[in-house]
Amino acid sequence: MNGRIVAGGILGIAAVAGAAIYYLQVYAFYTPVAAVSELRLTTLGGEVEALPVEGFRGIDADSSPLRFRACFTTTLSLATLTESFQIAADAVPLNGPGWFDCYDAAAVGAALESGDAVAFVGEREVRPGVDRIVAIARDGRGWVWHQLAPEARDAAR
Repeated sequence: MNGRIVAGGILGIAAVAGAAIYYLQVYAFYTPVAAVSELRLTTLGGEVEALPVEGFRGIDADSSPLRFRACFTTTLSLATLTESFQIAADAVPLNGPGWFDCYDAAAVGAALESGDAVAFVGEREVRPGVDRIVAIARDGRGWVWHQLAPEARDAAR
């Protein structure tokens, strides 16, 4: 009889701990990012210029420099952008929390692979070893995430 109580107690504590860990990873650390009217993209010459955006929604967390995610729209055409700004050839959208519904890493990745969207270097080293990537679709929708800079990825191997 005492074994059942102890086993039940262990299972109860494990369930509470699991729920707390899930909550902390998915919800607790994220905070909204204040809306902005422009993002920054790196030109072919290496300078950083403003990209006008509308409908910006973003989230970030202090717990990791890679947790930044954002969505927006822009009126600039993809043709104009590809002639002016650096393309991020190694862009891989990182998963975001499911409740941040405007950002779907799988859909963004599929759009990049199919050519319906292009990823640009937003800003290099927004945090040490981390670059900001900005992907823009043909219809003007855009997504932003942070990923390890190529140098940081090579050093981690």
